[in-house]
Parts: sequence; C-alpha cells; structure tokens
Amino acid sequence: MSLHPVVAEVTERLRERSRDTRAAYLDRIGGVAIEGTHRSRLSCGNLAHGFAACGTHDKAALREGHAPNIGIVTAYNDMLSAHQPYERYPAFIRDVARESGFTAQVAGGVPAMCDGVTQGRSGMELSLFSRDLIAMATAVALSHDMFDGALYLGICDKIVPGLLIGALSFGHLPGVFVPSGPMPSGISNEQKSKVRQAYAEGKASRAELLEAEAASYHTAGTCTFYGTANSNQMLMEIMGLHLPGASFVAPDTPLRDALTAEAVRRCAALGKAGENLAIGHIIDERAIINGVIGLHATGGSTNHLLHLVAIAQAAGIALRWEDFDALSAVIPLLARVYPNGYADVNQFHDAGGMGFLIDQLLSAGLLHGDARTIAGCTMSEYGKVPTLDESGNLMWTPVLKESGNRGVLRGVNEPFRPDGGLRMVHGNLGRGVIKVSSVPDDRLVIEAPAIVFHDQDDIKRAFDRGELSRDFIAVVRFQGPRAIGMPELHKLTPTLAVLQDRGHRIALVTDGRMSGASGRVPAAIHVTPEADDGGPIAKVRDGDIIRLDAVHGTLEVLVDAAEFASRTPVIEDLSRHQHGMGRELFGMFRRNAAAADLGAGVL
Repeated sequence: MSLHPVVAEVTERLRERSRDTRAAYLDRIGGVAIEGTHRSRLSCGNLAHGFAACGTHDKAALREGHAPNIGIVTAYNDMLSAHQPYERYPAFIRDVARESGFTAQVAGGVPAMCDGVTQGRSGMELSLFSRDLIAMATAVALSHDMFDGALYLGICDKIVPGLLIGALSFGHLPGVFVPSGPMPSGISNEQKSKVRQAYAEGKASRAELLEAEAASYHTAGTCTFYGTANSNQMLMEIMGLHLPGASFVAPDTPLRDALTAEAVRRCAALGKAGENLAIGHIIDERAIINGVIGLHATGGSTNHLLHLVAIAQAAGIALRWEDFDALSAVIPLLARVYPNGYADVNQFHDAGGMGFLIDQLLSAGLLHGDARTIAGCTMSEYGKVPTLDESGNLMWTPVLKESGNRGVLRGVNEPFRPDGGLRMVHGNLGRGVIKVSSVPDDRLVIEAPAIVFHDQDDIKRAFDRGELSRDFIAVVRFQGPRAIGMPELHKLTPTLAVLQDRGHRIALVTDGRMSGASGRVPAAIHVTPEADDGGPIAKVRDGDIIRLDAVHGTLEVLVDAAEFASRTPVIEDLSRHQHGMGRELFGMFRRNAAAADLGAGVL
C-alpha cells in the first residue's frame, strides 16, 4: 500500500523544516562513531577502574576488549509497581550476555517518580522537569565510554522520554528499550471511576475510595489504564525501539523473559550492523511521524505533545503541533482503552494489541513501513505476535486480520472515529491542545463565562461551597513550566466530570497539563504563552465569555479586542511553590524552561 498523501506531505514538510538541524545532528554523532568509543582507547588506569568490580570471566573479556560490552541504564526502584520487575533484570541480562559471548554492566540508574503518587502534591511540580534530569542522568551513566551499546529499562511518564533524549545524545550507540509489562487487571475501570466520582460528591468514604484504588493498583507491573506510561510503551514499539509485540506482555512470565533475552542479543548484534542501526539513525523523521500516528490511532496521552517534540529536538528534528494537527485529520481512532473506553491495556493486548494496530495502519498506507527498527527489519514486519514454541524458543507469527474484541480494537475499515484524538486550538488566548477521543459530540464546542483559578484545589473548594452549579469555563492559570513546573491537574477530573454529568456545560482552559488520564470533559491544555510569561490567559477576568471550539480548532475570549489588549496581565506571587519537596533545587529549570509547544524542557 502506497503511503497516504497527507502522511507523505507532513513527513516531507518535517524533513524540510529539519534539514539543517538534522544534518548537524548526524554529523555530530557520525564524528563520534568515526573516533570510536571502544574501551581500547581508554588509558590503562581508566580501563582498570571500569572493570575492577567485575568477576573473573567479565574482567578477562573487558581487558581483552574484543567482545561487545552493553551498558544498562535502569529506572529500577521497588516503590513503583511498573519498575519493581526490573530488580532482577541486571543479573538476568548479564547471564544472557555471558552465554552469548559478551558482557553487560549497569552503567547507572535514573530517577523514577510516579505521577500517580505525587498527583495533587507539591512533588508533582518536579515531575515534568524530571524528564530532563533523567536525560542528564542517562548521559552521565554512558559518559564512561565503556560501552558498545545500551539497554534502557524504563516505563513511566517522564522516564521513557528522558531515557530516549539521553540516548539520543549518544546517538552513535545502538540502543534497545526493554519493557517490563503491565500488572494483571484489577477491578474494572468503570467501577473505579464511579467510586472516584462518588467520593468527589461526598457519597463515598476515604476508606471506600482507598479500597477501590488498591483493588485497581494491586501488584507489580505497569498500571493498566492507557495513560502516559502505556502510551510510552506503544510509542517505543511503533517507533522501532522495542521488539515486535513486546510492549504489553505480562511481567515475570516465560515469554517476557524470552523477549528480554532477545533484546540483549539484539543490542549486541546492532553494534556489528553498522551505524545506520544506531539509535540516532533509527529515530529519524519517519520514526517520529510513526509515533505521532500511533498516538492518534490509540487516543494516547496528551503529555506526548510535549515529550515527542522534545525527543524529536534531541535528534535534530523540528516537530511542531501543526504536524500533530494535520495528521489527526486522516488517522482513524482504532482503540478505546480507559479513560477513552471501558477496557484496559491487557484487554487491548488480548484483542490483537500492537501487532494488529500496526498491521491495520500499514494496510491503509498510514504508517512508514520502511522505517528502521532495532529488530533488524523494517516496521513493515511489526504486524506480528511473539510466542514460544513447544521447546520454549521465541518466535513471531502473523497477527490475525480480525480484532479479538471490537469494543476495544478495530480495523481501519470500521474505526471508532475517522480522525485522531488530539487537536490543536488557537486564538486570542494563545495556542493549546485538546484530547477529544472521549469527549461527547455535544461538548466539542463550549461557550460560557470564565471562572478564574490559580490553584486546582480552589476548584474543589468552590465545588464544596456549591458555587459551581452552572455553565462555566474554568481557567486555571500559572500552572505552566516557568511558573511552577507544569504539574498535572488530574485532581480536577472527578469534580469536573460530576458537574458535566449533572448537565452543566463546562470546560477547562489551562497552561498546565492534564496527562493521559484526561477524558470526557473538554480541556484546552498546555496553553502558551503561559500566564507567568505574560500570555493572554493572564488577562482573563471572571465573567469573560470564552469559546472553546474543538471542531474548528479555536480558543477565544469574546471581549472587545481593544479592551482586551489594554488589560494588564495579572501577576501572581508564586514564592510558595519555590521551596519544599526539593523545589528549591529546580529553580534553574523553571527559569530556563521552553514554551509548551517547544517541549517545555531545558535541554
């Protein structure tokens, strides 16, 4: 199937826009590859430090310097369910490496924080910037120049983007991302959502809410809703950095171990395959566009309108929100996974998962099938399912052409909706994005008076006082990267959902984030310029009529243009957000953060 003309056009436009920066990036990593990164270039003192703690076999291999040495960059900690399975990976990886005639060492660890734990707390104000910190930590881990390739062990929200940005700074090295898999399904997402809303209305106790949450997040593995963590896994596969079908295989199973072992062997093999399969070459314009397409086709996390821009930039590629918007018009929504449906990622996987999704997109010319991958094949070979044969050997079989559950996953001929779930909005309030994949059709356009807030907790207090029983658009400002680090505002979801369910026409406009867990309430997020940078959102007053139109992509305050222009932007004292929970250490990040549409990072 020939490439869809819009996909081809957007890709070519991206190539042209990125021509100089991409060429400079490739020259840079090519120069390092020519210089060589082999351990034989280290002085004897350098090298001795690098293998001093190794066992006899590994020490001998590293002294001789001929066999590949794979660096492991791990986000392991045992507090976070998604990363706990990584505890045993280094020993497992070293064993596989020895059996295959090479070596592996843990190059370093990176921080791994969970937005689910910090949600609504001060620590959330470190979350977005942890991405750039993880990228820096990845670079520190690999800076010893001891490695011929790297395995990246990470799952959740900022961790995978941070690892990939860091990996791209070592783009001359082969790199493979190694997932650990989702936890088994707990109580249904519908049950959990009902308890959350009941609690927001004061109809459920804290004990009842905690019981529901604990029945949902109940064991090791990635949380099963389709938020940023699972969107990360989708992206790594559709961008060619996972083995085919590896993303959503359960932890601590024979198939998961077989996939991990093969990832280790592939990383070593890539080092012998030439520089075109180094990670900086695999992540090219085709891979980036495939990532955007996957995001649309699955209704993925809005956080990736920040992360994919930052990842692309790290590879010298100038991705823009306009590219997301143009592709959204032609990429059908093929998956409905909570919060955009009733199912979780395990049900998505059982219905055909990534293999079915990729096969369907390829069949319609909606994916770059010629994009390179770490599997040594092109993306055209990723419409397969991993399995074990009778002897326990890993093999791949072609995916079925029919979905195993049409309520979760569909083909291109019967999509849930004909367009993607993410759109750009713009107007006299600036630029923002909106996720519409689960917003009811009658709520795609909201025109209502503004109620202005400077803290998400103020909305809950106003709700408790009975002040929000009406149509309105909540403007939650001073939440951007330069203001307070752009925390997720996920605490707003139950309250706003309750008001919408009561029949009120409401929406949210904010320069903050709502994450991959945003759902049925229309929300224009990531609004830029942000309030702390003097953006128009800082001029909005209570009672101003705002129109959010996701159909035509507009975000307007309906105030006389001259009168609005004459207003002085509000200035907010944010000093209370600059200390405590480590926030004082991140002042440099806040001061230097880029705008949201440029990735909101400091790198």
